[in-house]
Amino acid sequence: MEHDPHKAAQRYAQLAMDLHGTDGVEETIDAVVQFALQALGCSHAGVALSVRGRRAEAPAVTDPVVAEIYKSQLAGGDGPLIACMREQKPVLVRDTCTDDRWPEWVAVVRRLGVRSVLDVPLATGDGTVGVLGLYHLKPDAFSADDEAVAHILARHASVAVATARQEESMLQAIDARKLVGIAMGLLMERYDLPEDKAFAVLRRYSQDTNTKLRDVAQHLIDTRKLPTRSEDPPVAASHGS
Repeated sequence: MEHDPHKAAQRYAQLAMDLHGTDGVEETIDAVVQFALQALGCSHAGVALSVRGRRAEAPAVTDPVVAEIYKSQLAGGDGPLIACMREQKPVLVRDTCTDDRWPEWVAVVRRLGVRSVLDVPLATGDGTVGVLGLYHLKPDAFSADDEAVAHILARHASVAVATARQEESMLQAIDARKLVGIAMGLLMERYDLPEDKAFAVLRRYSQDTNTKLRDVAQHLIDTRKLPTRSEDPPVAASHGS
């Protein structure tokens, strides 16, 4: 941990600038991980995100050790990451050779040579957005000062990740509207359909094929055909219905 208050303030100011200057979720996560590795001197670091409620999901992970640690927990549905996500509280494993809370997970992590683990929730006012995972090859590697740094980093990361995800969702929504508009134009021109009928056709195919409206539109644009259904009435029959 940085002991000079002035230098520490400079580092966190730079961190905030770096995080909010990234272009997407994965770039934001990479900036968080790189800062954690430098500031805390840990052997490995990673971020898991929460999706659809509080289920955890690991984004693209370049560190094979972190990937294996996450895989073992996401597959088994148990471990400190899952507990941190569920309870929205930090979880510290001082030594994987003596901690017996998650036997199956501990066996995997110990085989990877990891002895200390610190999971910190990434949370905003809207809830938990993920977990920052910190790992060290030495036992009892994370001090009280390290935990304080991890909490500060997590606060910066929480806002940055939430903002990046929101921006990506907005861009995806804009892209989806554009695709649907183009697909509607194709149907309107080919079958002489009014705008509301063209949209109704796309929506019906989306529902009947259990396919996202955006994907139905993309399929039509790419192939000039609508997705196949088991009992598919002629598209032209939609006109005037």
